[in-house]
Amino acid sequence: MRVKICGIRSSDDALQAAHLGADAVGVLVGQAHPSPDFISAQQAHSILRVLPPFVSGVLVSHASDPEDLLMLIEQVQPTAVQIHSTMAVACVATVRRRHPGLTLLKAVHVNGDEPLAMVRRYADLVDGVVADSCNDATGQVGGTGLTHDWGLSSDLVKQSKLPFLLAGGLTPENVQQAIAKVRPWGVDVNSGVKGADGFKCHRRMKEFIDRARDRPHA
Repeated sequence: MRVKICGIRSSDDALQAAHLGADAVGVLVGQAHPSPDFISAQQAHSILRVLPPFVSGVLVSHASDPEDLLMLIEQVQPTAVQIHSTMAVACVATVRRRHPGLTLLKAVHVNGDEPLAMVRRYADLVDGVVADSCNDATGQVGGTGLTHDWGLSSDLVKQSKLPFLLAGGLTPENVQQAIAKVRPWGVDVNSGVKGADGFKCHRRMKEFIDRARDRPHA
């Protein structure tokens, strides 16, 4: 089971996530919706450059203009990009054309309108889907701490050829149940492993990764 720890805001948290076995860490840059986890492109670049080999650094962005996203890619230098906006298909194609070797992920809100149609719209342009939750009350499009209907996520997994990262309200306490229900390619967590200070709780990161991998944890 692949594990991505998202909303990383410090090099220490990034290195600890990698040490604990995370396959990827996500940095949030290019904000358009409410979130406490966004950092500057310079900070993001500094964080991702400390990652060891084989741990993917993911630029997660609300940018909907392809030129804005392309500029962030140049500044941050990620190995993968997660488009967490309603970027038009033609614009995603522009990003793909400019960076053919870059891993592209598209976020889809399972509790939004027609998630399967959204997946199919981008299927030929992206390498994977992040099945997330949005919060209409707060305007958040990620990092909500809200779960969605895992039955719908399971249907999406079955009906699409793309790898799915399950996100949205995952915690060390529910990740095993979520994996058993959805059977995703991987899982993606942010708020579920936060500490009171807004940074990552290393103990909860360890618990999450251990339980996602179904291995004993101290």
